This record gives sequence, C-alpha cells and structure tokens, in this order.
Amino acid sequence: PQGIGSPSVYHAVIVIFLEFFAWGLLTAPTLVVLHETFPKHTFLMNGLIQGVKGLLSFLSAPLIGALSDVWGRKSFLLLTVFFTCAPIPLMKISPWWYFAVISVSGVFAVTFSVVFAYVADITQEHERSMAYGLVSATFAASLVTSPAIGAYLGRVYGDSLVVVLATAIALLDICFILVAVPESLPEKMRPASWGAPISWEQADPFASLKKVGQDSVVLLICITVFLSYLPEAGQYSSFFLYLRQIMGFSSESVAAFIAVLGILSIIAQTIVLSLLMRSIGNKNTILLGLGFQILQLAWYGFGSEPWMMWAAGAVAAMSSITFPAVSALVSRTADADQQGVVQGMITGIRGLCNGLGPALYGFIFYIFHVELNELPMPESPSGGSVMSQYRLEQNSIIPGPPFLFGACSVLLALLVALFIPEHTNLNVRSSNWKKHCGSHGHPHSPQAPGEAKEPLLQDTNV
Repeated sequence: PQGIGSPSVYHAVIVIFLEFFAWGLLTAPTLVVLHETFPKHTFLMNGLIQGVKGLLSFLSAPLIGALSDVWGRKSFLLLTVFFTCAPIPLMKISPWWYFAVISVSGVFAVTFSVVFAYVADITQEHERSMAYGLVSATFAASLVTSPAIGAYLGRVYGDSLVVVLATAIALLDICFILVAVPESLPEKMRPASWGAPISWEQADPFASLKKVGQDSVVLLICITVFLSYLPEAGQYSSFFLYLRQIMGFSSESVAAFIAVLGILSIIAQTIVLSLLMRSIGNKNTILLGLGFQILQLAWYGFGSEPWMMWAAGAVAAMSSITFPAVSALVSRTADADQQGVVQGMITGIRGLCNGLGPALYGFIFYIFHVELNELPMPESPSGGSVMSQYRLEQNSIIPGPPFLFGACSVLLALLVALFIPEHTNLNVRSSNWKKHCGSHGHPHSPQAPGEAKEPLLQDTNV
C-alpha cells in the first residue's frame, strides 16, 4: 500500500510531531531515572550517553541519506522512528538497558535528515524554505506542550502511566508511517536496481568538512559556528537536569521553562530576526546573537537562584537568532552552485558539536564535583523541591562551571566573527561533489551535503 493520498508536507509534519511529543512527555521522568541510575556521576554519564548518541548520528546521517535515495524515504522513515523510540518502554523495564539503547540508537536517530529529504522530494525550490519552517515549527510546538503534560500526569498518576502513554504515541507514529505515509521518491527517480553502488564520498560524514579551509571567509564562518554551537549542544543535553537536580526546580517548573523558552525562541527567530536583519544588517545580527549567548551562558554559570535561570532563559531565546543569521549570510554571499557545499559544512560542524558538546559538559561537571549526595527530597505543597541542604557536594564560587566555559568559547566566536566581511563571494571548489551528486540525485531532491538535513531548532533535545 502506498499510503493515504499523495505525498505532502503534512505527512512529514505529523511524523515529526508524534515522535517528539512522545519524547517530550518523558522529560521529567527521564531526569529522575537518570539520577536514580547514576547517583554518583549523574552529569558525567548524561554527557557520555548524549555524546555517544550525537557522534553516532553524525557518522551515520550521510549513509542513511544516501540509502534513502536508493530504497525510498518511507522505509527509512519507519526505520529511524522505530529505533529513535525503541528505548521508551525500557525506562520502566530496565533503566540500564534504557540508557544503553539510547546511546546505540544514535546510529538511526536521524529522522530529520529523512524528513527533510521527503519534503525536498515533493516541493519546488521556491516552496522549500516555507516547508522546512513548518516542519521546524511543528518540532518546537511539540516540545512546548508535551513536557508540561508529562509532568502533570506523572505527578497525578505516576511515571508509569507517562511511559505507557509515550510508548502508545510512538506506536501510533509507526502505524501512521506504515498505513498513511505515501512514498515520496518515485521509482523512476531511483537508480535502476537496489544494488546500485553507494560511493564512500556519499557515506563520508567528514566529506563536507574537508573543504573548510579552501576559502578564508568560509573558514571564519565555520570556526564561528563551531565555537558557538559546541557550548549550545552541551547546554541542551544537560541544562534541564541541572535545573531539576541543582537549582531545585520542580517537574512542573522545568516543563514551564521549556514552554516559555520555546515560545520566546519562535518569536525571536521570526519577528525579531526579520526586524534586525532589515535594520542593522546580517553580520551585526550575528554579532548581537553571539553577545546575547555570552550573557546567557555567563548568567547560567554564576546564577545561584531560580529567578536568575528564568531571566537568563529570556536572554537565551534572543541568542537563538545566531544560526538563522549565519545561514542567511551564507545564502546571500555564496554562488547558487555553492549553496549546498557551504551549508553542508555548517551542518557537518553542528553535527560534530552534537557529539562533542554533551561529553565536554559532562566531563566539566565531573571535574568540578557538581553532583548531589542524595536523591531530591519530596516536593513541597507549593510545587518547589525542598533541596536547600542538598545543593552541591562542596560549596563552589561558580555553580555552573560548564556554562562559564561556554561563555568563553562564544566570546572567541564573537572575536572571529568580527573578521567576517558583510558582502563577499564564497568560492569553494566543488567539481567532484557536483559530479558525484549528479550521478545519484534527481531533480526534485538534490542531495547536497547538508541540504535538508537539519531543522532550525536542532536536535531532539529542545
């Protein structure tokens, strides 16, 4: 069966919404299970788990994208959603297996890569930006609502019900792909046989990164992206655990924080970003976003009270304008035939940071002894956790040392970004890449490295 109706963006939107809604429900239970499973080195183990998952996703994304060109999108949508959601029921069956499967699932946890290729198959080039924006907005919307729902159900009915509900939604997503999602890649667009060769260049995750040094402006942009996104990736992996276990946030407060931050980020990336781009220009918007990120990370690093976290969260929403501004700068200054190459380099660097960032944050938390001696105490009737005597193993001048390290990294990114010219023509040699893509691509879905590989709000954590 080919599914219901003709392929559309709405099929992709529903797949993304159901997957991340299921994971959003588990935000609060996951934080509790993580600390119960690894009471001594919670942040270190969290960093290693998310780091292994991120690195495996970075290594496997190009190969899965190339295979989907041969075998079709539907089968790989099913594969990636299944393996991404496979750990969910294990949370209550065996926490150790739960975290082990999460790490290994990174090999297939690249749903966005396949979804964006699906969208590219069925949209014209002038429609693609709006379609990608719809998918990214759906991703954000699922995380705005689901953590609060999961926290409420967990408090009233217990975490077991939340895990069962998340498992049911994941199964619904799998059934929706099997029954309703039509294949977007027609047979005539695929190679002649399933045995069509896939070259190492297609499967090489470092292929786009090898071109970084061929243009000085591209090199500056890529260094800026690396230095600014490395702390961001680490922050996404550990920040909600930090709020819950160290700052004393209740489950409901963490859910509310995610919702407010998500809404403010959407506003910042749409209304505020367009106003800034028109009024102060592209480069100055990047510099302003990096400045907000430095302020946010420093505030997280030195903040010791819950209200400081809320204030810094508002600043964090403004810092989310940086990456869209970088992408816009590249799209305006690169030649038409260079877009995929340069965007692919940026996407590759962000993918690498998704593996390195969480592990780095976990290690810094570990060497600064930011851990708890005991489990959180029961929540008070007012909704806050009673944790005054359980803050840290030892008093520290810097409550959140990794965030301060991140602020220093972004400061270096700001200094590098000062040297990026406002207007230039990027020139990256890509003849081999174009020849290679021409042999396996098709007119509706050119598989440029990095094109249609990643949403605006990346990656499965917030």
